[in-house]
Amino acid sequence: MNAAGHVVSSCRAPTPAPISRGLDIVLAIESRRFGPSLASRSEPLPSGGPGTADLVIDLTGTAARRGMPVLTLEFCGHSTFPAGVAEMLASGRLPELAVRLDGVTVARGRPMISDRLWQSRSCNDLLAGAISLVAQSVARFSAGELVPVVDNPAPILRNGGFVRHYLPFFCRGLVDRAVQKLRLGRRPFYWQVAYRLIDGSGVAETGQLDGKPFTVLPDDGQRFYADPFVLERDGRHYLFVEEFPYATGRGVISVAELGEDGTFGVPRVVLEEMHHLSYPQVFAQAGEIFMIPESGAARELVLYRAAQFPDRWVRDTVLMTDKDFNDATLLELDGRFWLLGTERFGYGSASDSMTVYSAPSLRGPWVAHALNPIAVDHSAARPGGAFIRQDDAVVLPVQNGSKAYGGGLGLMRLDRLDDFDVRFAPPRPIGPGPAWARTGIHTLNRAGNVEVVDSAG
Repeated sequence: MNAAGHVVSSCRAPTPAPISRGLDIVLAIESRRFGPSLASRSEPLPSGGPGTADLVIDLTGTAARRGMPVLTLEFCGHSTFPAGVAEMLASGRLPELAVRLDGVTVARGRPMISDRLWQSRSCNDLLAGAISLVAQSVARFSAGELVPVVDNPAPILRNGGFVRHYLPFFCRGLVDRAVQKLRLGRRPFYWQVAYRLIDGSGVAETGQLDGKPFTVLPDDGQRFYADPFVLERDGRHYLFVEEFPYATGRGVISVAELGEDGTFGVPRVVLEEMHHLSYPQVFAQAGEIFMIPESGAARELVLYRAAQFPDRWVRDTVLMTDKDFNDATLLELDGRFWLLGTERFGYGSASDSMTVYSAPSLRGPWVAHALNPIAVDHSAARPGGAFIRQDDAVVLPVQNGSKAYGGGLGLMRLDRLDDFDVRFAPPRPIGPGPAWARTGIHTLNRAGNVEVVDSAG
């Protein structure tokens, strides 16, 4: 909040701490392996003066009204975090957050839980999403854009506390993880890229994985390919992918060219750094070819330029530094450049908090949108391919991580994008079909008559 230009003070509400002994014990045990969690007990914040304020953020649900607007936060329908965690375990539902302004719901969030077995990790994801949602609400309140939203909360279960539901949940989780490890063998995870040559409508138009079957890009079992982007140049098609060799555990960018027989050859490495690279968004601009791969592990976003396409790339401009910005996706609109992706702020998932940056030119300077984060939603935040132009509409493929990372993809129409607001229509899920009979879909791109997708196996 201070970094966003707000003056913040804190004080403790005169109320006893919620009963959360079971959760405290589990977090203390897990801390021996993972370290402290955001949900671990900590010392109280230093108290500032309780003077007049433009907005009060009540994290206890019990603070007395003082004639000022009050924001409250709910976890799965409960005003306290431990009760919300117990609700998640009891119901088996995905986490839901709600922010209320004087009792009226003004924001909802659905953080992505990347590891549900370990409570310290799931609590980190949940609380990081809560922090982002509060920051979003404060930004909209300051801009006069905080308005009521549709409120359709799930029913609350009232059948016991944390410990009663945690033990069977943990045992089931251990069994499921063991079965999954046996199924995958030595490979910790596995992705596949596929492509097809089509004329006319594709997945973006039909919303289904139907029509002509996709052909899998084969691998040798020592690596996988993911995040496919395709570029047409001088009548030839080039497929760029993340290549992930298991031996190094670090992604590189590789390319394959479409042959006269209609198949892509074995990808060859064209870009490698000391850190992980993925999501090789490649595009033409002002007569040159550029690429903006994901490099969140290095906390930077770099524009690469093709010195000799497609094999030699040079670092052209560092667009952002000290940011864990994931799958940044470029859009040029009305003479301005925009980057939309998900951003991790220390803790939490890399896939649920959408942020937006803009610049007058491709090389910058890039500035954050005043209302960042734009959304906190596991199924409508992280891009899954380049923007698609359909008649007068602009559509963004977005990943649906509600069940698992890489579990699905939706198509989300952009309704507004300017310096004052960012608005999308609800995502339209891409339905299954015989053209790609794999589990889920993670990326969708097309150039000319070549359409590409990928999946988590």
